[in-house]
Amino acid sequence: MNTQFEHIFINGEWRKGSSEKTIKNINPYTEEEILTIQSANEDDLNEAYEQAKQAQKSWGKELPQIKRGVLEKLVQVMNENKDFILEWLIKEAGSTAMKAEAEFQAAMNIVKEASTYPYRIEGSILPSQTPGKENRVYRDPLGVIGVISPWNFPFHLAIRSIASAIGTGNSVVVKPSTDTPVTGGLIFASLFEEAGLPKGVLNVVVGRGSEIGDAIVAHPVPRLISFTGSTEVGRHIGELAGKGLKKTALELGGNNVFIVLEDANLDQAVESALFGKFYHQGQICMATNRIFVQEDIYDQFADKFIQGVNKLQAGDPKEKSTHIGPLINRSQVDRILEDIDKTVQQGAEVRTGGEASGNLLQPTVLTGVRNNMPLAENEIFGPVAILIPFKDEEDVLSMANEFPYGLSGAVHSGSLERGVQLARKVETGMIHVNDQPVNDEAHMPFGGEKDSGLGRFNGHWVLEEFTTVKWVSVQHEKRDYGPFSNL
Repeated sequence: MNTQFEHIFINGEWRKGSSEKTIKNINPYTEEEILTIQSANEDDLNEAYEQAKQAQKSWGKELPQIKRGVLEKLVQVMNENKDFILEWLIKEAGSTAMKAEAEFQAAMNIVKEASTYPYRIEGSILPSQTPGKENRVYRDPLGVIGVISPWNFPFHLAIRSIASAIGTGNSVVVKPSTDTPVTGGLIFASLFEEAGLPKGVLNVVVGRGSEIGDAIVAHPVPRLISFTGSTEVGRHIGELAGKGLKKTALELGGNNVFIVLEDANLDQAVESALFGKFYHQGQICMATNRIFVQEDIYDQFADKFIQGVNKLQAGDPKEKSTHIGPLINRSQVDRILEDIDKTVQQGAEVRTGGEASGNLLQPTVLTGVRNNMPLAENEIFGPVAILIPFKDEEDVLSMANEFPYGLSGAVHSGSLERGVQLARKVETGMIHVNDQPVNDEAHMPFGGEKDSGLGRFNGHWVLEEFTTVKWVSVQHEKRDYGPFSNL
């Protein structure tokens, strides 16, 4: 397997980027440099898009069994290199061993689902209002797709778009986050290269946002931009794409709710909340942001929850006993500590945690939080839990839907029907009853509402995103054009 990760990858060739700037790849736990990459500039990006455009012409026409065969081979290559992939996820993304394993399996499920897409590209024949006419609808690839991948679940969230695009006959140019250039981009160049993907179908450009961030969206070649990241950046991407009349698939920020009703199974709710909040240090778009607990059981839930948090181990992500690894960089730690301080100043209480060493932030719980405090209003994206009391369902719905986000969520209740009815009233793209918000299945529609994004990934929903339809009518019999006929 090729490991020239200090290079970029264009048209099947590993080469140095053309920018004068470099990107240092840093281990977030040890804060040591892993490698240095020569950045790509706009010339590299332009070549990547042009090569992708040429490669797509033949790839889009390739037989379905050939497309499927490449993705099936990718499954084999991923399994053969699993330990290598997990090692990179731990040292580059700060993944715990548990999270790295789960991310690998999620990515594997995506590739297996995508391998079915070449045989699921369906057209249709529809009736016509015109005598002797047949209406045909053909479904075709969009062409070239630009993918901007994030740093939190880089392997899974990058392959979600890459494999789906390739499985539907498109070619791809990937710009990974500069925090995870390997697991969010370059590693796929190696994996697909070994799987036999034709040159030019996948290209990876590692570059700074200041040099190629806007250009990867505004370039005239791509017809869709797939982005996973913050709402602020997603909105900017949407504006740039709109100017070029491009499609976008945007999975953006969340302020996800976890609602515990007074009839809930308390132990189950606590265990679920621990996972949904602290899995991968809370650095997940779907992670729980606000834990709402009905007043009658608030203190009891808080005591049990804090007991569980105090058992979590924070430390080296390589150790299998570690629950909480490092945040991706110090700026994330400082941002969260500032919001903790502001929230405490407004009357909340830190019940456990609240201390940081390097990029490692101790698992933290605050009680006495109100919905208008900084930690409630902002997406935390870290190992900090806030507990907010509520009176009744009307009260919690008002708070849950107050902010302009709607990605995921959870409701716990002893009555499944009560839980479902409340869940349907929460304005969100996904929500889970008697579970936690971090769920992603390769065949289920993944995406948010409001400021949490546009479009849906996975299953047949991504076929709609990554393809287009063409109406071709066929006039089998001579048509009567009225006064224009027989002139």
